[in-house]
Amino acid sequence: MYAINKLLTRLLAVSLLTAGAPLQGADDDYVLMVFGDSLSAAYGINEEEGWVTLLANKLRNDQWPYRVVNGSISGETTTGGLARLPAMLDSYQPEVVILELGGNDGLRGLPLEILKSNMLIMISLIEEQGAEILLTGIQIPPNYGPRYTEPFYKLYEELAAEKNLALVPFLIEGIPQQPELMQNDGIHPRAEAQYMILDNVWVVLETMLQKRQ
Repeated sequence: MYAINKLLTRLLAVSLLTAGAPLQGADDDYVLMVFGDSLSAAYGINEEEGWVTLLANKLRNDQWPYRVVNGSISGETTTGGLARLPAMLDSYQPEVVILELGGNDGLRGLPLEILKSNMLIMISLIEEQGAEILLTGIQIPPNYGPRYTEPFYKLYEELAAEKNLALVPFLIEGIPQQPELMQNDGIHPRAEAQYMILDNVWVVLETMLQKRQ
């Protein structure tokens, strides 16, 4: 048992160290940080196939002066994200943050007032650091019932309106409707769908970056 616990501790340490490693870009580029959960951490696929790496490649190939830092961890909640965020902001000093959290809170049935409170605090921390925010929304499976799923989905629109943030309404829009693009768990998109996620993000992100020029 001791050996197993020691191994788990080492694996957790490694995951925390690697989360946030820059993917592409020069040291003098601006920092774009993706701060999310498994949807951004390339769960179930190779890291280079994930939409965040595809974004880093696109920014480099199109000569945008941004290097991407992926601060996403599979299984992350808004509570865990809130605990990690100050250190990530201090370490990388990002100019743009794509905030992609909340899905795991929804899957656990977390009260929406707690979810919103955590998100508002994270938004304030990012803004205090001087970064712009792109918020990405998510939906949870309909079996949770409309009394929870509908206000959960609308919460992201409310946050974006309240804080005047750019919003991707549904990060994986167009993918769940095609079961062949989903992994066996029915939650995470396959590698073939990662370009679609990038497209969903880029249509909003490009406008943000253009305004910063």
